[in-house]
Amino acid sequence: MLVKWIRCTVVDRRGFERGQRKWAGLLGEPGFRGQGGGWSRRRPDVAHVFAFWESRAFYDSFMARAHDRLAASQAGTFRDAQVKLFDYRFDVKTGFEPRFADADVARVAHCRVHAERVEHFALMQEKVWNPAMAGSPGMLRGVFGEAPGHEFLVLSLWHSAAEHGKYRTERVERLGLRAQTEADVAAMAGDVVQLEPAWAV
Repeated sequence: MLVKWIRCTVVDRRGFERGQRKWAGLLGEPGFRGQGGGWSRRRPDVAHVFAFWESRAFYDSFMARAHDRLAASQAGTFRDAQVKLFDYRFDVKTGFEPRFADADVARVAHCRVHAERVEHFALMQEKVWNPAMAGSPGMLRGVFGEAPGHEFLVLSLWHSAAEHGKYRTERVERLGLRAQTEADVAAMAGDVVQLEPAWAV
């Protein structure tokens, strides 16, 4: 599975949201698995969108054919778009499906990892972080993906912002020490995204 993450700064909120609903046209595209997104809880003008495809081949075919037609309605409503593609490595919790209807917030973490620490980082994600997140009340499901250049994405969906906040305060520091995250990670950025039900496809 291929995970696409788009982050952009919105300059025309109403136009952007109207355009976002046009992406319902993705339904029926060969290899399309699902899409959702919303607004950054820290920076209200920043939007995040997450799309899931069966494979790179299906995605490339869509980009060559239908993408520009669907994207046209959002032209001029945003700037500074950053697009990243990640190959699925494994689930966070079990049975990941790109569904957004039951989630209130998404947590996205983007890590660039030292080359010699990549295997350790992935192992710690599996052995330390995943069980902790899976056991947290309100954590629904998530996905761990990898991009060229030792970049990783951890995307988790949560029932509510309050439950995600509780997990953060209670456990993140302790888990980070146990997983030796500081030794693994060269750079890390992240956000908490208030999901918009109307954007889910």
